[in-house]
Amino acid sequence: MLPEDKLFQDVKSLVLQARQNAYRAVDSERVLLYWHIGQRIHTEVLQNQRAEFGKQVIKNLSAKLTLEFGTGYNHINLWLFVRFATFFPDFEIVYAPRKLFSWTHFRIFIRIEDDLKRRYYMEMCRLEGWGTRQLEERINSMLYESTAISRKPDELIRMELAQLEKSNVLSEDFVFRDPYLLDFLDLKDTYSEKDLETAILVELQHFIIELGSDFAFLARQKRIVIDDEDYNIDLLFFHRRLKRLVAIDLKLRKFRPQDKGQMELYLRWLEKYEIVEGENPPIGLILCAGKADEHIELLMLDKGNIRVAQYLTELPPREVLQAKLHAAVAKAKARNKA
Repeated sequence: MLPEDKLFQDVKSLVLQARQNAYRAVDSERVLLYWHIGQRIHTEVLQNQRAEFGKQVIKNLSAKLTLEFGTGYNHINLWLFVRFATFFPDFEIVYAPRKLFSWTHFRIFIRIEDDLKRRYYMEMCRLEGWGTRQLEERINSMLYESTAISRKPDELIRMELAQLEKSNVLSEDFVFRDPYLLDFLDLKDTYSEKDLETAILVELQHFIIELGSDFAFLARQKRIVIDDEDYNIDLLFFHRRLKRLVAIDLKLRKFRPQDKGQMELYLRWLEKYEIVEGENPPIGLILCAGKADEHIELLMLDKGNIRVAQYLTELPPREVLQAKLHAAVAKAKARNKA
Protein backbone atom coordinates (compact mmCIF):
# COMPACT_ATOMS: atom_id res chain seq x y z
CA MET A 1 0.00 0.00 0.00
CA LEU A 2 1.30 3.43 -0.95
CA PRO A 3 1.93 5.95 1.88
CA GLU A 4 -0.86 8.17 0.51
CA ASP A 5 -3.32 5.26 0.51
CA LYS A 6 -2.41 4.29 4.07
CA LEU A 7 -2.84 7.91 5.18
CA PHE A 8 -6.26 8.00 3.52
CA GLN A 9 -7.35 4.77 5.24
CA ASP A 10 -6.12 6.02 8.64
CA VAL A 11 -7.92 9.36 8.32
CA LYS A 12 -11.04 7.62 7.04
CA SER A 13 -11.04 5.38 10.14
CA LEU A 14 -10.72 8.43 12.39
CA VAL A 15 -13.66 10.15 10.68
CA LEU A 16 -15.88 7.07 10.86
CA GLN A 17 -15.01 6.52 14.53
CA ALA A 18 -15.76 10.16 15.36
CA ARG A 19 -19.11 9.89 13.55
CA GLN A 20 -19.95 6.74 15.49
CA ASN A 21 -19.00 8.41 18.79
CA ALA A 22 -21.10 11.44 17.91
CA TYR A 23 -24.07 9.23 17.03
CA ARG A 24 -23.79 7.38 20.33
CA ALA A 25 -23.58 10.65 22.25
CA VAL A 26 -26.68 11.99 20.50
CA ASP A 27 -28.59 8.76 21.08
CA SER A 28 -27.55 8.75 24.73
CA GLU A 29 -28.94 12.26 25.20
CA ARG A 30 -32.09 11.24 23.33
CA VAL A 31 -32.67 8.39 25.80
CA LEU A 32 -32.47 10.84 28.72
CA LEU A 33 -34.72 13.36 26.94
CA TYR A 34 -37.43 10.78 26.24
CA TRP A 35 -37.32 9.54 29.82
CA HIS A 36 -37.70 13.09 31.21
CA ILE A 37 -40.60 13.83 28.84
CA GLY A 38 -42.34 10.58 29.80
CA GLN A 39 -41.75 11.16 33.50
CA ARG A 40 -43.07 14.72 33.33
CA ILE A 41 -46.25 13.66 31.51
CA HIS A 42 -46.77 10.72 33.83
CA THR A 43 -46.40 12.67 37.08
CA GLU A 44 -48.11 15.93 36.07
CA VAL A 45 -50.85 14.74 33.70
CA LEU A 46 -51.70 11.08 34.13
CA GLN A 47 -51.43 10.47 37.86
CA ASN A 48 -54.70 11.09 39.70
CA GLN A 49 -56.30 12.37 36.52
CA ARG A 50 -59.18 11.04 34.45
CA ALA A 51 -58.02 8.86 31.58
CA GLU A 52 -59.89 10.87 28.95
CA PHE A 53 -58.48 14.12 30.28
CA GLY A 54 -54.96 12.70 30.05
CA LYS A 55 -55.50 11.54 26.46
CA GLN A 56 -56.67 14.98 25.42
CA VAL A 57 -53.75 16.74 27.10
CA ILE A 58 -51.24 14.42 25.37
CA LYS A 59 -53.03 14.93 22.04
CA ASN A 60 -52.80 18.70 22.39
CA LEU A 61 -49.17 18.56 23.52
CA SER A 62 -48.30 16.30 20.60
CA ALA A 63 -49.84 18.70 18.09
CA LYS A 64 -47.79 21.62 19.43
CA LEU A 65 -44.53 19.65 19.64
CA THR A 66 -44.99 18.19 16.16
CA LEU A 67 -45.54 21.66 14.74
CA GLU A 68 -42.36 22.86 16.46
CA PHE A 69 -40.05 19.83 16.20
CA GLY A 70 -41.50 17.35 13.71
CA THR A 71 -43.23 13.97 13.73
CA GLY A 72 -40.89 12.43 16.30
CA TYR A 73 -43.23 13.84 18.94
CA ASN A 74 -46.52 12.47 17.69
CA HIS A 75 -48.98 11.16 20.27
CA ILE A 76 -47.92 7.53 19.74
CA ASN A 77 -44.33 8.39 20.63
CA LEU A 78 -45.40 10.46 23.62
CA TRP A 79 -47.26 7.44 25.00
CA LEU A 80 -44.11 5.41 24.33
CA PHE A 81 -42.10 7.90 26.41
CA VAL A 82 -44.63 7.55 29.22
CA ARG A 83 -44.36 3.76 29.08
CA PHE A 84 -40.57 4.10 29.16
CA ALA A 85 -40.66 6.24 32.31
CA THR A 86 -43.25 3.96 33.92
CA PHE A 87 -41.25 0.79 33.33
CA PHE A 88 -38.04 2.48 34.49
CA PRO A 89 -39.18 4.81 37.30
CA ASP A 90 -35.69 5.05 38.82
CA PHE A 91 -33.63 7.58 36.85
CA GLU A 92 -30.36 5.85 37.78
CA ILE A 93 -31.52 2.65 36.06
CA VAL A 94 -31.76 4.64 32.83
CA TYR A 95 -28.83 7.00 33.33
CA ALA A 96 -26.13 4.33 33.73
CA PRO A 97 -27.11 1.93 30.91
CA ARG A 98 -27.88 4.68 28.36
CA LYS A 99 -24.29 4.41 27.07
CA LEU A 100 -24.74 0.67 26.55
CA PHE A 101 -28.25 0.65 25.10
CA SER A 102 -29.63 2.74 22.27
CA TRP A 103 -33.13 4.14 22.24
CA THR A 104 -34.06 1.25 19.91
CA HIS A 105 -32.88 -1.18 22.62
CA PHE A 106 -35.10 0.51 25.17
CA ARG A 107 -38.06 0.47 22.77
CA ILE A 108 -37.67 -3.30 22.55
CA PHE A 109 -37.26 -3.71 26.32
CA ILE A 110 -40.46 -1.83 27.13
CA ARG A 111 -42.47 -4.15 24.91
CA ILE A 112 -41.78 -6.89 27.48
CA GLU A 113 -44.48 -6.76 30.12
CA ASP A 114 -42.94 -9.21 32.58
CA ASP A 115 -40.36 -7.45 34.77
CA LEU A 116 -38.15 -10.51 35.38
CA LYS A 117 -38.12 -11.42 31.71
CA ARG A 118 -37.24 -7.81 30.79
CA ARG A 119 -34.39 -7.72 33.33
CA TYR A 120 -33.06 -11.03 31.99
CA TYR A 121 -32.84 -9.70 28.43
CA MET A 122 -31.26 -6.46 29.63
CA GLU A 123 -28.56 -8.29 31.57
CA MET A 124 -27.78 -10.77 28.79
CA CYS A 125 -27.77 -7.94 26.26
CA ARG A 126 -25.32 -6.02 28.46
CA LEU A 127 -23.03 -9.03 29.01
CA GLU A 128 -22.99 -10.30 25.44
CA GLY A 129 -23.21 -6.95 23.65
CA TRP A 130 -26.25 -7.78 21.52
CA GLY A 131 -27.27 -5.35 18.82
CA THR A 132 -30.96 -4.62 18.39
CA ARG A 133 -31.35 -7.27 15.68
CA GLN A 134 -29.79 -9.92 17.92
CA LEU A 135 -32.02 -8.82 20.78
CA GLU A 136 -35.13 -9.15 18.60
CA GLU A 137 -34.02 -12.60 17.44
CA ARG A 138 -33.42 -13.79 21.02
CA ILE A 139 -36.85 -12.58 22.12
CA ASN A 140 -38.60 -14.06 19.08
CA SER A 141 -36.91 -17.42 19.67
CA MET A 142 -38.17 -17.28 23.28
CA LEU A 143 -34.69 -17.56 24.74
CA TYR A 144 -35.79 -16.66 28.28
CA GLU A 145 -38.57 -19.25 28.39
CA SER A 146 -36.16 -21.96 27.19
CA THR A 147 -33.55 -21.31 29.92
CA ALA A 148 -33.50 -23.03 33.30
CA ILE A 149 -33.59 -19.68 35.09
CA SER A 150 -37.16 -19.00 33.90
CA ARG A 151 -38.38 -22.18 35.60
CA LYS A 152 -37.27 -21.17 39.07
CA PRO A 153 -39.48 -19.44 41.67
CA ASP A 154 -39.71 -15.69 41.04
CA GLU A 155 -37.85 -14.83 44.24
CA LEU A 156 -34.86 -16.96 43.22
CA ILE A 157 -34.87 -15.38 39.76
CA ARG A 158 -34.76 -11.92 41.38
CA MET A 159 -31.84 -12.97 43.61
CA GLU A 160 -29.82 -14.39 40.71
CA LEU A 161 -30.52 -11.35 38.54
CA ALA A 162 -29.41 -9.07 41.39
CA GLN A 163 -26.22 -11.12 41.76
CA LEU A 164 -25.58 -10.90 38.03
CA GLU A 165 -26.16 -7.13 38.00
CA LYS A 166 -23.85 -6.64 40.98
CA SER A 167 -20.92 -8.93 40.21
CA ASN A 168 -21.33 -10.20 36.61
CA VAL A 169 -21.34 -13.76 37.99
CA LEU A 170 -23.23 -15.92 35.52
CA SER A 171 -24.82 -19.17 36.70
CA GLU A 172 -25.35 -22.24 34.53
CA ASP A 173 -29.09 -21.61 34.57
CA PHE A 174 -28.58 -18.49 32.47
CA VAL A 175 -26.48 -20.39 29.92
CA PHE A 176 -28.14 -23.73 29.19
CA ARG A 177 -31.57 -24.04 27.63
CA ASP A 178 -34.16 -26.53 26.48
CA PRO A 179 -34.96 -27.01 23.65
CA TYR A 180 -32.16 -26.03 21.29
CA LEU A 181 -33.38 -25.00 17.85
CA LEU A 182 -31.13 -26.63 15.24
CA ASP A 183 -33.34 -26.09 12.20
CA PHE A 184 -30.40 -24.38 10.44
CA LEU A 185 -28.71 -27.80 10.09
CA ASP A 186 -31.18 -28.66 7.31
CA LEU A 187 -31.29 -32.35 8.20
CA LYS A 188 -33.91 -34.25 6.20
CA ASP A 189 -35.80 -37.43 7.09
CA THR A 190 -33.45 -40.06 8.60
CA TYR A 191 -29.92 -39.23 9.72
CA SER A 192 -27.30 -40.73 12.02
CA GLU A 193 -25.55 -39.28 15.06
CA LYS A 194 -22.48 -38.85 12.85
CA ASP A 195 -24.61 -36.91 10.32
CA LEU A 196 -25.88 -34.70 13.13
CA GLU A 197 -22.37 -34.13 14.46
CA THR A 198 -21.00 -33.36 10.97
CA ALA A 199 -23.85 -30.94 10.26
CA ILE A 200 -23.16 -29.15 13.54
CA LEU A 201 -19.49 -28.74 12.64
CA VAL A 202 -20.33 -27.50 9.14
CA GLU A 203 -22.67 -24.94 10.69
CA LEU A 204 -20.48 -24.39 13.75
CA GLN A 205 -20.95 -20.62 13.79
CA HIS A 206 -24.74 -20.97 13.84
CA PHE A 207 -24.51 -23.70 16.47
CA ILE A 208 -22.38 -21.53 18.77
CA ILE A 209 -24.83 -18.65 18.31
CA GLU A 210 -27.62 -21.00 19.40
CA LEU A 211 -25.57 -22.17 22.39
CA GLY A 212 -24.48 -18.65 23.36
CA SER A 213 -21.63 -16.35 22.39
CA ASP A 214 -19.30 -17.39 25.25
CA PHE A 215 -18.85 -20.94 23.97
CA ALA A 216 -15.54 -21.81 22.30
CA PHE A 217 -15.17 -25.02 20.28
CA LEU A 218 -12.33 -27.34 21.34
CA ALA A 219 -12.72 -30.81 19.87
CA ARG A 220 -14.85 -33.32 17.96
CA GLN A 221 -14.84 -36.98 18.99
CA LYS A 222 -12.47 -36.26 21.88
CA ARG A 223 -10.77 -39.63 22.52
CA ILE A 224 -10.32 -40.66 26.13
CA VAL A 225 -8.91 -43.93 27.48
CA ILE A 226 -10.11 -45.49 30.74
CA ASP A 227 -8.76 -48.89 31.82
CA ASP A 228 -7.54 -49.55 28.27
CA GLU A 229 -11.02 -48.88 26.86
CA ASP A 230 -11.60 -46.12 24.31
CA TYR A 231 -14.43 -43.62 24.64
CA ASN A 232 -15.28 -40.56 22.57
CA ILE A 233 -16.87 -37.31 23.68
CA ASP A 234 -18.96 -36.12 20.72
CA LEU A 235 -18.21 -32.41 21.10
CA LEU A 236 -16.10 -30.49 23.60
CA PHE A 237 -16.49 -26.76 24.24
CA PHE A 238 -15.23 -24.24 26.78
CA HIS A 239 -17.43 -21.54 28.29
CA ARG A 240 -15.44 -18.41 29.03
CA ARG A 241 -17.62 -16.81 31.72
CA LEU A 242 -18.38 -20.06 33.54
CA LYS A 243 -14.71 -21.08 33.14
CA ARG A 244 -15.82 -24.66 32.50
CA LEU A 245 -15.26 -27.36 29.93
CA VAL A 246 -18.59 -28.38 28.42
CA ALA A 247 -18.93 -31.94 27.11
CA ILE A 248 -21.81 -32.49 24.67
CA ASP A 249 -23.22 -35.94 23.98
CA LEU A 250 -25.57 -36.32 20.99
CA LYS A 251 -28.45 -38.81 21.04
CA LEU A 252 -30.91 -39.47 18.20
CA ARG A 253 -33.33 -41.05 20.66
CA LYS A 254 -35.03 -40.06 23.88
CA PHE A 255 -32.93 -39.66 27.01
CA ARG A 256 -32.25 -42.85 28.95
CA PRO A 257 -31.05 -43.13 32.59
CA GLN A 258 -27.81 -44.85 31.51
CA ASP A 259 -26.88 -41.69 29.57
CA LYS A 260 -26.28 -40.01 32.92
CA GLY A 261 -23.67 -42.62 33.91
CA GLN A 262 -21.87 -42.25 30.60
CA MET A 263 -21.71 -38.48 30.95
CA GLU A 264 -20.55 -38.72 34.58
CA LEU A 265 -17.66 -40.88 33.39
CA TYR A 266 -16.68 -38.26 30.80
CA LEU A 267 -16.85 -35.45 33.35
CA ARG A 268 -14.76 -37.26 35.95
CA TRP A 269 -12.10 -37.99 33.31
CA LEU A 270 -12.07 -34.36 32.17
CA GLU A 271 -11.81 -33.19 35.78
CA LYS A 272 -8.88 -35.53 36.42
CA TYR A 273 -6.89 -34.97 33.23
CA GLU A 274 -8.01 -31.87 31.34
CA ILE A 275 -8.94 -28.93 33.55
CA VAL A 276 -6.25 -26.40 34.37
CA GLU A 277 -5.73 -24.11 37.34
CA GLY A 278 -8.48 -21.54 37.72
CA GLU A 279 -11.12 -23.55 35.86
CA ASN A 280 -14.32 -24.79 37.47
CA PRO A 281 -15.42 -28.46 37.29
CA PRO A 282 -16.68 -29.49 33.82
CA ILE A 283 -20.35 -29.66 32.95
CA GLY A 284 -22.18 -32.02 30.58
CA LEU A 285 -24.97 -31.38 28.10
CA ILE A 286 -26.88 -34.36 26.72
CA LEU A 287 -28.66 -33.26 23.54
CA CYS A 288 -31.34 -35.78 22.67
CA ALA A 289 -34.36 -36.13 20.42
CA GLY A 290 -36.71 -36.21 23.41
CA LYS A 291 -36.79 -36.46 27.19
CA ALA A 292 -39.18 -37.32 30.01
CA ASP A 293 -39.36 -34.76 32.80
CA GLU A 294 -39.93 -37.29 35.59
CA HIS A 295 -36.70 -39.12 34.69
CA ILE A 296 -34.84 -35.81 34.92
CA GLU A 297 -36.49 -35.01 38.26
CA LEU A 298 -35.86 -38.43 39.86
CA LEU A 299 -32.23 -38.50 38.70
CA MET A 300 -31.89 -34.96 40.15
CA LEU A 301 -30.17 -33.78 36.98
CA ASP A 302 -31.59 -30.29 37.41
CA LYS A 303 -29.49 -29.97 40.59
CA GLY A 304 -26.19 -31.34 39.31
CA ASN A 305 -23.61 -30.64 36.65
CA ILE A 306 -25.37 -32.58 33.86
CA ARG A 307 -28.01 -30.92 31.72
CA VAL A 308 -30.44 -32.72 29.42
CA ALA A 309 -32.05 -30.81 26.57
CA GLN A 310 -34.10 -31.65 23.52
CA TYR A 311 -33.00 -30.46 20.10
CA LEU A 312 -35.36 -29.60 17.27
CA THR A 313 -34.11 -30.00 13.70
CA GLU A 314 -37.36 -28.60 12.33
CA LEU A 315 -38.75 -25.37 13.73
CA PRO A 316 -42.34 -25.89 14.90
CA PRO A 317 -44.98 -23.18 14.43
CA ARG A 318 -44.38 -20.32 16.87
CA GLU A 319 -47.71 -20.96 18.66
CA VAL A 320 -46.75 -24.59 19.25
CA LEU A 321 -43.28 -23.68 20.57
CA GLN A 322 -44.75 -20.91 22.71
CA ALA A 323 -47.35 -23.24 24.23
CA LYS A 324 -44.71 -25.92 24.86
CA LEU A 325 -42.33 -23.54 26.62
CA HIS A 326 -45.02 -21.81 28.67
CA ALA A 327 -46.33 -25.19 29.81
CA ALA A 328 -42.80 -26.29 30.77
CA VAL A 329 -42.17 -23.09 32.74
CA ALA A 330 -45.52 -23.35 34.56
CA LYS A 331 -44.91 -27.02 35.40
CA ALA A 332 -41.41 -26.34 36.70
CA LYS A 333 -42.56 -23.41 38.85
CA ALA A 334 -45.41 -25.50 40.30
CA ARG A 335 -42.95 -28.32 41.08
CA ASN A 336 -40.57 -25.89 42.79
CA LYS A 337 -43.38 -24.59 44.98
CA ALA A 338 -44.38 -28.10 46.09
